[in-house]
Amino acid sequence: MDKPTKRFLIVTLLLTAGYLMVTGAMLLSIFLGPRFGVLHPLTGPVRWGMSACFGLFMVGQLWAMLVLMRDSDEFVRGVLARQFILASGLSIASFSAWGFAEIFAGAQHIPGVMVYFLFWLFLGAVRPFVRGTRG
Repeated sequence: MDKPTKRFLIVTLLLTAGYLMVTGAMLLSIFLGPRFGVLHPLTGPVRWGMSACFGLFMVGQLWAMLVLMRDSDEFVRGVLARQFILASGLSIASFSAWGFAEIFAGAQHIPGVMVYFLFWLFLGAVRPFVRGTRG
């Protein structure tokens, strides 16, 4: 495994661990705290801070992906960039289409954070089809 890929995996692992710790703390406090009296329910400012942490984890993950692209060789950089662009476009297009369905067809609302998860889903979905830098 080359150095940029190893660094990407380590950063991803660390960010995922942080994400899971913040999620676990939030869920324990919200759902188990009032029931058992062990933890106090989170107040508004703390919830805002934890929400900001989630945003920082997402920015960190995207930064790690862009650093992987920057530090890889020219061919890998081209393939990753192509996959990144296609996944971004598919995420924006599908989430926008769903937004119009919410407005005009009465579709159920989906939280905006789901576009981030759609991006990673589409990035994984386009990988088998984008193997080169041409056509």
